[in-house]
Amino acid sequence: MLKKFIPFEVLEKFMVNVMVTAGIPEEDAKIVGDVLLQADKLGFDSHGVNRLKSIYLDRIKEGILNPVTNYKIIKEGPTTAVIDGQNGMGHVISCNAMRMAIEKAKKYGMAMVTVRNSSHFGFAGYYPLMAVHENMIGITGTNARPSIAPTFGVENMLGTNPMTFGIPSDESFPFLLDCATSITQRGKVELYAREGKDLPKGWVIDENGESKTKSSEVLEDLIAGKAALTPLGGVGEETAGYKGYGYATVVEILSAALQQGAFMKMLIGFKDGKKVPYSVGHFFIVIDISAFTDPDDFKKTTGDILRELRASKKMPGQTRIYTAGEKEYDTWLERIDKGVPFNNELLEEFRGLCNSYNLKEYLHHFEG
Repeated sequence: MLKKFIPFEVLEKFMVNVMVTAGIPEEDAKIVGDVLLQADKLGFDSHGVNRLKSIYLDRIKEGILNPVTNYKIIKEGPTTAVIDGQNGMGHVISCNAMRMAIEKAKKYGMAMVTVRNSSHFGFAGYYPLMAVHENMIGITGTNARPSIAPTFGVENMLGTNPMTFGIPSDESFPFLLDCATSITQRGKVELYAREGKDLPKGWVIDENGESKTKSSEVLEDLIAGKAALTPLGGVGEETAGYKGYGYATVVEILSAALQQGAFMKMLIGFKDGKKVPYSVGHFFIVIDISAFTDPDDFKKTTGDILRELRASKKMPGQTRIYTAGEKEYDTWLERIDKGVPFNNELLEEFRGLCNSYNLKEYLHHFEG
């Protein structure tokens, strides 16, 4: 249940202080904090500040995530590059990879940079939006620890593997499509578990192919390999689950094969019973619109397409048709003066961070 909103500027300063205390260089901490806050600003709450402790700080403590990011360029051409992230902060690695792709695309029209041995990079939409700000099209994807069962299977083999697109338009917001190739993703399951809510049927299946709805049990069973997320389209072929399965496989290949990185069961995070880095892979593609047409003309055509879609005939009982990126923009307008919504559990977690990292001057912000 929502308890209160925490201002963005408070969270930004607090998170940077926490991360610096945890050993992350200040400039890198600012990048990580910005990625997390951008997720909450646009309503991607499953990948926002609620991930700070469990996905980043705890993994640094466990020794499976390097707080200092020393990535290496393994191979580079005029329009391409391969980066080894050396298990540093995924946000820092990814921002540098996308910047590299943008600069190459400015020279040659298109570029692609791939990454291996990285870590969770947060809100995937952040990186295509970097290209959008340069009047370019951005595309990114990442593999992840196994979660999705292949069509007609029950074993979690593929990650939730988002494929994300950012496209400029002449409207107040760009076209932004950021979604997993499964019906849902671990972050959403974690959100449901925090709120004590059951999952809808069909999101997760057990070893017998039956739906599992207890969110807290699902989190444990996903780790144990006793449950799996269903691909976009759902179970079987009747509702085209094979399409989500296919797209998840495409992302897995592009996140592992070009950069010769880890894939599927290699990403479980355990080896010989001990926790190890996840070593995930990413890819970043940038298309310079000006290499094809005038950017203003492109944005006008894109905007016309989106406006015509929203103006089309609506289903009975419905008053609005959305295009990708619109709801996120609406969320930003709602939160711009409020901040990030916190429930009691997240407030308690951040109070714990205040105490653990000796930042008690921030405690009053997270009181219920």
